[in-house]
Amino acid sequence: MAGALLASGYALAQDATLTIEPAHRMVIKNYIVKEKIRPIRVKESIAVGAVVPAEVALQPVPDTLITEVPEVRSYEYFDWNGKVVFVEPQTRKVVSIVE
Repeated sequence: MAGALLASGYALAQDATLTIEPAHRMVIKNYIVKEKIRPIRVKESIAVGAVVPAEVALQPVPDTLITEVPEVRSYEYFDWNGKVVFVEPQTRKVVSIVE
């Protein structure tokens, strides 16, 4: 029984998306602009649920941003053409894109 629960929990985690409230979206965008995070060029299309290629360097979310936007704590990110892409680090799946 416990194995079935763990397996179903894993399946749910694989399809997870991250919901970021509008006020927090502005905090994230302001951080990226203020810190001058360098955008990364990606040939593939980036969308929620897509797997980010291995050559894309992911950044850990800094503590200063986690303090203001705690829901991003478990993720890593990169700047893609001015959009902040949050990624689940173990699977490299995109969970949210902040425009």
